[in-house]
Amino acid sequence: MQKIAYHTEMKKEPRRPRLFMRFVRQWDLQLMVLPALFFIFVFSYIPMYGVLMAFQDYNLFKGFSASPWVGLKHFEMFFNAPEFWTIMRNTIVISLLKLLIGFPAPVLLALMLNEVRSKVFKKTVQTISYLPHFLSWVIVSGFVMSMLSTENGSVNMLLGQLNLIEDPVNFLSLPKYFWTILVTTGVWKEIGFSSIVYLAAIAGIDPHMHEAASMDGAGKLRQMFTITLPSILPVIIVFLILAVGNLLSAGFEDILLIGSNPVLRDVSDVIDTYVYRIGIQNNRYSYATAAGLFKSLIGVFLLVGANYAARKSGNSLW
Repeated sequence: MQKIAYHTEMKKEPRRPRLFMRFVRQWDLQLMVLPALFFIFVFSYIPMYGVLMAFQDYNLFKGFSASPWVGLKHFEMFFNAPEFWTIMRNTIVISLLKLLIGFPAPVLLALMLNEVRSKVFKKTVQTISYLPHFLSWVIVSGFVMSMLSTENGSVNMLLGQLNLIEDPVNFLSLPKYFWTILVTTGVWKEIGFSSIVYLAAIAGIDPHMHEAASMDGAGKLRQMFTITLPSILPVIIVFLILAVGNLLSAGFEDILLIGSNPVLRDVSDVIDTYVYRIGIQNNRYSYATAAGLFKSLIGVFLLVGANYAARKSGNSLW
């Protein structure tokens, strides 16, 4: 037993110098990572100290040390708020719509672009679809409001020319259209840029697999379902796990700008906009922190659950 233990220790000892030497040899690469680590530490870890506000009656002038501790008071206030269930409904519904429609859209675009043989047409479509991602939500929301305007809005003019409506419809003042407008705008803005990862994954597939399938008589559609999709499935699963973890992050900028009309609040108010309106604008910092912490905790449980479910297929984050 002593010999076995001795040999085990002898095997473990060389690993530390080897790891250290590898770090020394890659000092230039490690140096490149330092700015990213510094950014994460400053903007992600240091602000976590502010979570203490959720358990205090935080006073801006007293600070963390002098503000009184109140336990779970603000969580109870948030759960018992009259608008709590409306906010949760809007958050879950908008997030699910973005997940069910917005998540598969880039995959489908990547699959279709992969079948395009004309390089000029393919690059043109990619450029046009990528462009909206680089526009801020301020510009995009202004574009949407202009299109849906009752005065010279292109959508109302088109529907009028087709005799589908008699009078212009104020789409941005009718709650029944808000979710459709929001999700459609989000898909249009991000579909091109999000498809880059899937196009890269498709480009890494061995072309001999498609050639062999073609010789066996498999058509393009059959190759897509039997070769392309299974080959990029690990990438899809990883991004799906991350999307499920952000399920309660229905959005902030898009909802705040497109759903700025108070008439739409019953269908547009989500946790993020509620925290901004109640916590920041009304200076209720502890209450807003409690609501935000609740959303983050649910997100962690969803992320862990999605990763556990994906682990059974052999593809997971950890």
